[in-house]
Formats: sequence, structure tokens, C-alpha cells
Amino acid sequence: MKTVLWATLTANGNYAQSGPANPPKREALEDFASQAKAAGNFIVGRRTFEAMRGSGGPGPFGEVDIVVVSENASEIPGVTVAKSPKEALGYLRDKGYSQAVISGGAELHNSFLGQDLVDELIFNVAPTLEGKGLNIVIDREEYQTKQVQLLNCKPLGGGVVQLHYAIDRHNR
Repeated sequence: MKTVLWATLTANGNYAQSGPANPPKREALEDFASQAKAAGNFIVGRRTFEAMRGSGGPGPFGEVDIVVVSENASEIPGVTVAKSPKEALGYLRDKGYSQAVISGGAELHNSFLGQDLVDELIFNVAPTLEGKGLNIVIDREEYQTKQVQLLNCKPLGGGVVQLHYAIDRHNR
């Protein structure tokens, strides 16, 4: 199964932090919805899922399988809970999916990357600079480099640029 890590980053490389004063870019949200619907699923961390869900209900993702990775939550209505990235991928593989979209947050992304479970990266770069922010960290213990190959680069509108990479399998 192909795994695609999807994220919105700032122009200076941090995860884009959104909130009432800084809402996410519409173009990035529309791209995520398109990616999730095409795959039929997405994997998300519990805190990010709770922020996405907001007031409740399935939102725009009622027709896709959502897998929430959480070591602590045992059950969340309307979604499947997995204890680990490998368990989440196993669930989707068993359901017959050929692709999984990993949507966030930073801790979940770093966990998938650290376990070498990502095939492709989609970064939507938002036209903003943030002084603080979370970063992608491949390995917290030692300096590590992974080579990536640019598959596509395209503007999404509103100043958002999408970078689509494949992770070089020769360096795995």
C-alpha cells in the first residue's frame, strides 16, 4: 500500500498553525479533502482529529474511512482507533485500500517517518512566515538525511504552492 504524508507548511518550513486569528487556507483544505476522498481514507492523530471535528458530526469526510492513531483512546464514535501507525496501515490494508493518506499532526507525521512508513510527501506551502512552530523531525536521536524526488510542483491558488515528493527507496 502506498502511504502519502500530507501537510501544510509555512514558507519558512514550520507546520502551519491555524486558529480563529489564522484560519487554514481554503486551497489547502480543498486539496486535503480531494486527496482523502480519492484514497477513501485518512489517518490522523487524536488531537488533530478533535480539532478537525470541532462541533461534531462527520463533516466533509462522512464517506471516507478515518483512522485515529492514539495510544490512550480506546473508542471514538464514527472512526476506527489504532494504537500505532503500523496498526492503522494494517487496518486499511485489510480493508483493501491501495493508498493511505496520513494527515496530521506533527507527532504522528514524525512517527510514520521515523518508522520508514512513508512513500510520498505532499507539502502545501502557505504564504506566511511563523516565528514558532512544529517541524518535521525524521529521527530525534541522530542526524539523518533522506533523499526525495520531486514528482510535481503546482500552484493551488491563494499563494499556496504544492510540492509532491517521493521518498528515495534506495536510502531506506
